[in-house]
Amino acid sequence: MSMENVKNINMKEEVGKKMKERRLQLKLTQREVAKKLGIAQPVYQRFEKGLYECNYSMLAAVCRLYDVSADYLLGLDEY
Repeated sequence: MSMENVKNINMKEEVGKKMKERRLQLKLTQREVAKKLGIAQPVYQRFEKGLYECNYSMLAAVCRLYDVSADYLLGLDEY
């Protein structure tokens, strides 16, 4: 991926898109995921919509829950 392409990616949106994609693959609701992560459902919803940015500990928790790498959520790698 070129640096120009990297600049054009909104990371919050990319992470949110991947989070939603994986959640749907696992047939989980936003409410179920939020409960497992120990956050409110509206907060999780904002992550998926790309309105909130995950901090490192939340990103790690999501990766563990969804059994994916951080590179996958960032759109840099497959799973």
